[in-house]
Amino acid sequence: MDKALYVSMTGAVQNMLGQRIHANNLANITTTGFRRDFEQARSMPVFGEFYPSRAYAMTENPGQSFDQGPLMETGNDLDVAIGGDGWIAVQGADGEERYTRAGNLTIGTNGELFTGSGLPVLGENGPIVIPEFEKIELGLDGTISIRPVGQPPNELAEVNRIKLVNPDVSQLIKGTDGLFKFKENEVAPADANVRLVPGFLEGSNVNGVAEMISLLALTRQYEVNVKMMRSLEENSESMESVLRIN
Repeated sequence: MDKALYVSMTGAVQNMLGQRIHANNLANITTTGFRRDFEQARSMPVFGEFYPSRAYAMTENPGQSFDQGPLMETGNDLDVAIGGDGWIAVQGADGEERYTRAGNLTIGTNGELFTGSGLPVLGENGPIVIPEFEKIELGLDGTISIRPVGQPPNELAEVNRIKLVNPDVSQLIKGTDGLFKFKENEVAPADANVRLVPGFLEGSNVNGVAEMISLLALTRQYEVNVKMMRSLEENSESMESVLRIN
């Protein structure tokens, strides 16, 4: 098989992989705290018996954008955003510590504090459980204060503190669940300098226009690769006709 046909075929496949990354970004344009994925392509020379004049295309996901998304005021007592750098520590589905920027919190039937996706939020000694209360306040440093049932309005009791961390983002990787973890399965220590913004949520940092432009560019590249395959097929048929004549 002509190497050019294989090169164009793999190029089309890699274009589809790139489209998948940008399509996933677009699908999460309204997801709280979402961090968009990067997509890049690089060339890989085709080595063989002759000079490597052809090159494969290889699509890669080198990482994520850690730019802060827009802050949206909700007024909800259980909604928090992170002002600047930092993460909220949660317990992943595998029971290990994971990190998220999604601060749309909820309280379960037994007082457990969950993220909007149902993951337990971690505190000073593991998953947070909150006693019955009439009012709850989340402090800038992650402290959780409540007014117990039957207590006067000025009676607030601190019951726990959300674990806030600020690890080196170059050491983090993103899982298929959208949560971040250390490359070496380490655990980040709590950082007292991380600050919450109560009553706000952080939106996705996806730029819809930029993602659409990238999708269109990849679509055009895919069409070029398909057209090249058709041209090579026509060339092959023409060559066969010439050989039959001879």
